Amino acid sequence: MARECGVAATGSEIQHGFPHLETVRAAITALYRRLSQDTVRTFALSVPPADVAFPDEDDLYLGVQRVARVMVRHLRLPDARMIISFREMEHAGNVELTAGPEYFIELNARFKTHRRDIGAALAHEVMHVYLHRLDLAFPGTRDNEILTDTAAAYLGAGWLLLDAYRESSVSRQKLGYLTPEEFGYVLAKRGQFFGEDVAPWFTSPQAYDAYVKGQARARRDERQPPLAASGWTGRRHYAKDRRQAQDRLRTHGDLPATEPTDPATGYAFEGRGPLRVRFPCPVCNQRIRVPVRGTLRARCGLCGTVLDCQT
Repeated sequence: MARECGVAATGSEIQHGFPHLETVRAAITALYRRLSQDTVRTFALSVPPADVAFPDEDDLYLGVQRVARVMVRHLRLPDARMIISFREMEHAGNVELTAGPEYFIELNARFKTHRRDIGAALAHEVMHVYLHRLDLAFPGTRDNEILTDTAAAYLGAGWLLLDAYRESSVSRQKLGYLTPEEFGYVLAKRGQFFGEDVAPWFTSPQAYDAYVKGQARARRDERQPPLAASGWTGRRHYAKDRRQAQDRLRTHGDLPATEPTDPATGYAFEGRGPLRVRFPCPVCNQRIRVPVRGTLRARCGLCGTVLDCQT
């Protein structure tokens, strides 16, 4: 039996930016590897706001069961019966992971009077159940919670976690381990793959702003060389690195595979004869290897995305 928790940062300083970006990217890649692109595509529709609305006049326990069933159906967990209770705790919620068919979830008692965020808390906890059934986990609590947040957002339920983010001069709240901007990044990645924009669903202005910042960061991934959409500055830097790689290959006859010299660009050259470039797929972050021979199209073997390249 394992117990996992989703952090609730209330009243404390909220971290911003993209400090967990590499783990987030690894989580997206892990989802595609474990599920396959065909299964990921079955999550094309996010959980709609109407399905998780929780009016104050609704019975608390019947309402929380209803929202939990929404998450169960969305994640296609027909055998998962959720038993939910409330208690005073530091975190937003806990879930006990067993072989099933029953799963026990505890939610922070403050959700009794903050019902608008119950869907967000359940999105995280039910995702723990889903990943448990997939036998997909990252080592360490921190990375595993980042995986859970990322999976919830990418598979269509985690926009609620970002919408639960609110910050003002008198109060602040954030659910989950990702920063608000990282949630925005994952949602933008999802939108890129499915053609979906959840921006109209945000009720929190701060959540919308974080989504826009995350979206801008995600778009940078789509404009890195050797992708044809990269800008002039990136192309110039890439051309310089390519000339240096070609010179080393001519001198030594072999250019062993290495990590990117600049993590911001993500590409690296290698080859024993024809020069090749290795770079991350802007959708799933799987490494793609193509020959350096000008204009070409590459297909990611993991997510199926077809990319126009200028190598």
